[in-house]
Amino acid sequence: KANAEGDLSVTKKDLADAEKSLELMTSSCMSAATDHETSVKARTEELQVIAEAKKVLLENTSGAASVSYSFLQVSNGGSTRLSTRADLVNYEVVSAVRRLASKEKSPALAQLASRIQAALNYGQQSGEDVFAKVKALISDMIVRLQEEAGQEASHKAYCDKEMAGTQEKIDDLSYSLERLGSKVDKKKATSTNLKNEVQELQAELADIAKSQVDLDEVRREESKTFAEKKADLQLGLTGVRQALRVLKEYYAKEPASLLQKKATLGQDPELPEYHEAAADASTGIIGLLEVIEADFGKSLAQAEMEEDSAATEYEKISMQNRVTKVTKEQDVKYKTKESAELDKSIAELSSDRESTQTELDAVLEYSKTLRAQCIVTPETYEERTARREAEIAGLREALSILEGEVAFLEKPKKALRGHQ
Repeated sequence: KANAEGDLSVTKKDLADAEKSLELMTSSCMSAATDHETSVKARTEELQVIAEAKKVLLENTSGAASVSYSFLQVSNGGSTRLSTRADLVNYEVVSAVRRLASKEKSPALAQLASRIQAALNYGQQSGEDVFAKVKALISDMIVRLQEEAGQEASHKAYCDKEMAGTQEKIDDLSYSLERLGSKVDKKKATSTNLKNEVQELQAELADIAKSQVDLDEVRREESKTFAEKKADLQLGLTGVRQALRVLKEYYAKEPASLLQKKATLGQDPELPEYHEAAADASTGIIGLLEVIEADFGKSLAQAEMEEDSAATEYEKISMQNRVTKVTKEQDVKYKTKESAELDKSIAELSSDRESTQTELDAVLEYSKTLRAQCIVTPETYEERTARREAEIAGLREALSILEGEVAFLEKPKKALRGHQ
């Protein structure tokens, strides 16, 4: 029981820690969800700006690129001037993207700037359409950002689903664990009470057995004493009655013999005196013996009545003891059986509780891993907004550089048309 209570205490502590972590995780998730929405919005704005830059490039630089590179091929006099300006513009565009990448600490923008630089260098040497290459790079960046946004959304959906399912599982297992613990405690208490009752019943049965032994001993002594007393009284009655019979027979004959002797004495010469029975004394002796006989008879009747009463009381108490013994023995039997069934049920419930605890521990461990994957410390909304605004401003600056170059290249094109 002590081990079970210790395990339950540890489990409740782990559950409290998990609930506390869940509360923190829920708060963090709400914040992360809000930040995610803001991040998606900022990313969408960024994609729109890049798309707008792409559109501007498509609409405004295709002719300039054609004029610039075709003119470089037909006019050696203007080649040096246009090539130098193009180099300057390219340098400004790449520098602007690199400054933006450095300022915002964006590896993606830094990589984009490097690829633009490489494309420009290669285009100038090979004569390929550099602006088309830049457009392709921008398109690739848009696709990449869109994929990242999709992956981030998918990851968030996965985290939301897994965290919700994990929490539901934690709640279910915690409830099951608490319910099993309650059942185990209740059954243990009932089993303990039954065992205590069995011990009390066994003690009562022992007392009954001891009291019956004492009662039997007392009854044997009483029976023995009664038998001895009865024998003495019966023997005394027999002796008294025999003495009475002898005395009564003797004194019943005395008057006739005495008259005969007196008649003979009157006729014959004087003879010595003869003994005469003392009538008064015989009456007293016989009366005394009759009183003794009555006392003996009364004592015998009293002894027999007391023996009957004692025997009846002994049988009554013995019967009560037998009935009580049978009843308590049945109680011991059924309570012992019920206690054994409860102990078996407790063992099964304890096994279920251990399995549930193991499963809960695994889910809690998975929850920790999941929180580590899903709960990050995002930058604040103000920081993301400032970063997005800086990125947009940088892209607009690069766009203005390209637009300025397009406007410059449009003038030679018009002049050539005038000469034609």
